[in-house]
Formats: sequence, structure tokens, C-alpha cells
Amino acid sequence: MGRPATAAIAVACGAVAACLYLGIVLGSSGALILVYMTQLPLFVAGLWLGAGAAAIAGGSGTLVLLVANDLLGAAIFAALNAGPVTLLVRQALLARRRSDGSLAWYPPGSLAAWLTGLALTGIVAAVLLMGGPDGLHGTLRDMVAQVLDRITSKPVPNRDQVAEGLAMIIPGVVAASWMVTTVANGVLAQGLLARFGVNWRPSPQMAALALPIWLTVALAAAAALTMVPGALRFVGLNLTMALAVAFCLGGLAVLHSAVRRLSQPTMALVFFYTVATLFGWPFLVAALLGLLESWLGLRRRLAPQGASIDG
Repeated sequence: MGRPATAAIAVACGAVAACLYLGIVLGSSGALILVYMTQLPLFVAGLWLGAGAAAIAGGSGTLVLLVANDLLGAAIFAALNAGPVTLLVRQALLARRRSDGSLAWYPPGSLAAWLTGLALTGIVAAVLLMGGPDGLHGTLRDMVAQVLDRITSKPVPNRDQVAEGLAMIIPGVVAASWMVTTVANGVLAQGLLARFGVNWRPSPQMAALALPIWLTVALAAAAALTMVPGALRFVGLNLTMALAVAFCLGGLAVLHSAVRRLSQPTMALVFFYTVATLFGWPFLVAALLGLLESWLGLRRRLAPQGASIDG
């Protein structure tokens, strides 16, 4: 495919992403579903045509929003979607040549680490932009209190305490939700491209996802901060929530490795993901498995003898 065609497809993908993102202006619950799919066209462009196409798609989407919405909307789109997707696509498409001539693609665990690093950076950036942990917490507390006043006809019992508690976890919830959304869109884009045989790289094996050790160190540090009263507890709590998503991915890698022992591994995975989506708590178990994996090497212990878990 020539450069003009590649650029045209990338621009089109960026325009579609911008249109999906504009669903937030509509405000309805149905439109919000479109917002969660904003990254999908950007990932499609990048995982199909390369990191340059992802950058063009992100830039064109930002331009569309600058014209159709405003500077703030365009800046948020660029920060939450265009920039991160371009970076993740660039890393995902890295490969080195092995001695036997085959390609070793960038490992999924390192991609998960980049994703986590972006989420942690976002939390820290929000804290700094708002003048520190107390500034961010106070702003969020006031916003939650105003929302509670608007959506309820009667005064909410313990309104201030409710607002205080919700404000304590909003940054972590937003970061974790963004991470899950990014993973879902990336996996969906890769699956669609693989279905039509136009994917740039082979689809990574979930069982090959091995988290780097620095994530375990970061989780320990964040957990320690939660024990400190005041502003540091606020920071530690939210960093821990974002890091928990990475360890959930690590736990899912253990699960994908272990089910290879079964005669019907696909059915087992379908059952798990169905139950986890309906009830949520299995993902917490997966996060615990991911933490244990970093110490005990559960993927290798539970994998069938002779099975490869390195991608």
C-alpha cells in the first residue's frame, strides 16, 4: 500500500475516533458506549499500517475535535487517546531478529508495563496540576458534593463524608478504567485485523505476559504510602488501584497458562470471563494471582510440561 493510501486511511480512522469521542457531548448512556470505543480506530490504523499511521490518525482526530468542539476537548483527546495509542503501537511493533532468523516481538508484559506507567504518570500529573494531593482531593470533593446535590431531590445523609470518600478514589478509578478500556480496544483491534489477515504483528499470547519486577516494587511503595495519614495516603491509594490492573493482567496470564492442562481450555476461559464480567470479584482473584506470580513463578509451575509460555 502506497503512502497516500496509508495516510488517507489513517486520517479516516482519526476522524472516526473523533466522532466517537464527540458522543460524550450527547451525554446519554448509549453515547457513552461510543466514547469507550474511541481508541479502537486509532489502534486499527496503527496495528494495521504502523506507528506513523497511528500518529496521523491521532493528529487528525485531534484536529477534528479542535474544529468541532474546543481546545480543551481536543487536548483531552490527545492526552487520553492519541498520544498513548501511538506510543503503545510503536512499542508493540518493535521486533528483533533471533539467531535462527525468526522475529522476537516486543513482549506483552512490557506493553502492560508501559500502559501502567502511562496511567501512573496521569495520576501524578493530575496531582501536580491541581497544586498537590490536597488540592486535587479538595477539588474532587467539591465536584462530587455538587453532583450529589443535583441528582438527589432530598439531602443525602452524611453528604460531606460520602463526597470525601468518593473523592479519595476517583483518580484511581479513572486510571484503572482507562487502562481496561485501552486493553480492550487494543485486543479488539488486533483481533479484527488478524481475522482479515492484515495485522502487522502476530497476536501476543496472554500466557506469555510476564510483568517486570519494577511493578512489584512500585506496588509495595504505593501500598506503604496508604499507611501514611493525610495527602500521601490519597496518592498511595490511587496509585495502588492503577497498579492492581497490571497485576490482574499478570493473573490472567497465569490462568491462560494453567487452562492449557484442560481438554477444553477455551470453554474454561469463556466461563471465567463471563463470571468475572457479571460479578467482578474474579478479577480481584486474578490480581492476587498476578502478585503471587511475581514471587512464585506460577505461570511456569501451572503450565503443561513442555508448553511454551514465552510468546
